[in-house]
Amino acid sequence: MYILDFDGDIEASAVVSLREQISAVLQVAGSNDHVMLRLESAGGLVHAYGLAASQLARLRAQSVRLVICVDKVAASGGYMMACVADELLAAPFAIMGSVGVIGALPNFHDLLEKNAIHYEQHTAGKHKRSLTMFAENTDEDRAQFKHELAMTHDLFKDHIRAARPQLDVDSIATGETWYGTQAVENGLIDGVRTSDDYILAHLDSHNLLLIEDEVHESLFDKLKSRFLGKAMVQGPFKAHIQ
Repeated sequence: MYILDFDGDIEASAVVSLREQISAVLQVAGSNDHVMLRLESAGGLVHAYGLAASQLARLRAQSVRLVICVDKVAASGGYMMACVADELLAAPFAIMGSVGVIGALPNFHDLLEKNAIHYEQHTAGKHKRSLTMFAENTDEDRAQFKHELAMTHDLFKDHIRAARPQLDVDSIATGETWYGTQAVENGLIDGVRTSDDYILAHLDSHNLLLIEDEVHESLFDKLKSRFLGKAMVQGPFKAHIQ
């Protein structure tokens, strides 16, 4: 069992490591092997989390079983990733869902006008820009912006339908979140279980390999670790990729 970790920020920057780790696993995984991903993310940019979900889909495409465990949160883009799993588990109070799309933009037009500052914006293409921070926004601009949000929401829902056909997507695609026990009842996840319990349940039946990047410490970090008495404790099962 290959164990991977994904700790997501707003830009899903951990996808850089994830794609390399998945590529490594796909080269060596056997027919009886599977991947367990410990996922934590409150979501972020659509295109970034779309790529992260696509990386996980590579495992399913190669018939490598994927189990995802969420101990704290997998919401919005985090759930976009999580729903790709063959089996999706979450801790009792893990936050799941938030299947929605949000966009916000401040507008300084009135402030600029008050101070006699003129702002010009020129585009080629009717909808090259909808809402803007500095020009005066029109009802047409707002309508286009809302249309783009709705289109993204539809793509999000279609993605979930393809990954979890048993789920009534329209009923949960409201932007709400649910705790793990509630998420089971609503069909967002398959069971309530912590990642620790899942790992312990496979100690006797599987060889466990933790896949992570090898980070080379700078001279400053090495000195800091030495003089501050910092110790790094590693588990018994570890594999490194670069």
